[in-house]
Amino acid sequence: MSRITRTPRLIAAVAAVAVVGLALATVPAQATLRNEVGVTDSSVTFGITVPMSGIAAPGYNKVAPAAQGYLDYINENGGVFGRKVTLKIEDDRYAPATAVSKTNKLILKDKVFGLAGSLGTATHLAVLKSINPGKRGIPDLFVSTGYSGFDNPKKYPTTFTYLPSYVMEGKIVGKLLASKFPGKKIAILYQDDDYGRDGLAGFKSAGTTFVSSKGYASGSQSSPGLGAQITAFKAAGADVVVLFGVSSANGIAIATAAKLGFAPQWILGSVGGDATTLKALGIPAALLNGAMGASFLPSTSDDKDPYVAKFKEINEKYNKGKDKTWDNNILVGMNMGMTLVTALRAAGKNLTRAGLVKALEAKGGTFATAGLVPLGYSATSHAGYTGYWFGAYDAAGNLVPDGGKYTIYTTDSGSGAVVTSTYVRPAMPANAIPNN
Repeated sequence: MSRITRTPRLIAAVAAVAVVGLALATVPAQATLRNEVGVTDSSVTFGITVPMSGIAAPGYNKVAPAAQGYLDYINENGGVFGRKVTLKIEDDRYAPATAVSKTNKLILKDKVFGLAGSLGTATHLAVLKSINPGKRGIPDLFVSTGYSGFDNPKKYPTTFTYLPSYVMEGKIVGKLLASKFPGKKIAILYQDDDYGRDGLAGFKSAGTTFVSSKGYASGSQSSPGLGAQITAFKAAGADVVVLFGVSSANGIAIATAAKLGFAPQWILGSVGGDATTLKALGIPAALLNGAMGASFLPSTSDDKDPYVAKFKEINEKYNKGKDKTWDNNILVGMNMGMTLVTALRAAGKNLTRAGLVKALEAKGGTFATAGLVPLGYSATSHAGYTGYWFGAYDAAGNLVPDGGKYTIYTTDSGSGAVVTSTYVRPAMPANAIPNN
């Protein structure tokens, strides 16, 4: 009697389980989204820490608003698979402890899907050591630094850099010095941390010899004004001085040299070479005229470049930052926003954190971006752009390519040679809206 009674109940239970299983099988996307933080059917949210104030803010505080301006443009044009993309901006003042606390806020309180564009070597090293986004599976994309140590997929599986590595830059600038200034006395001013030391490793690999090599502690450049370092360069008879520091330090170095009557050939590193920022710091364009610099993006004055032309247009209409004066920082931010959108499209409609990381590894090296060199992304490399072109600053302070033509050099962060690039940049998607 009891056996007969239980049979219908068992049949009903099995049927119920089957119905539930069938229902779950028919809505995989919704089920996945419910398990992912920071993403819904209509939105996806990223976070960024950047010095919006403090001594390192000049120039760098324009990057994140520019990126969000580009994202607002995309959102007005349908978003990414119907999702609006938002970038929550936190001011870390270029201080490692603050970067850690602000990143924790973004992850734990704001519940962001991932990090995108966080800026600074020392600040982001602190974040990786303290928070370890990779261990949590949180995408840590387009870190705005060229520190080669971040390109370590085993140690930092979700971290992807954006800039060419400082080792690459040192090697490439070293090649420039050897070819253009043979026999000249060369000095270098560098930020005395992992950023500057990474660059020095590149110069060593290139075989560059300096008659004087002086560092400055990050944040110390305004006092006592780098006078001791510049005086040492002048005393050493330096013909060429490489400035491998942030914009505020480079500006102070150039101004200090002018006061001391010291006028070497300046070579500005890519991190601190934005002319608009330097002029805003009080450096006359005349002091920049003839200085040399490097970039992986087209010249900001190259209005014939389709990315430059369209990004300038988007910047004017959508950038809500306090200062949207067109410069390399705006170009960097706009391009970073576009790269983020391209990566989200590559990850597909059923967006997951793991899927986004895999998409970057599988397809990131083929993305259409403004970069004149390719991104180095693969399963074994999370390095960003892989080279530079050289140019000189004109009378208006614009960095323009030597001879009006981009000659681009590429290398790696190891022992690979510096070679002339044969990369052909993919055509810009219509209206700078990714369609991959």
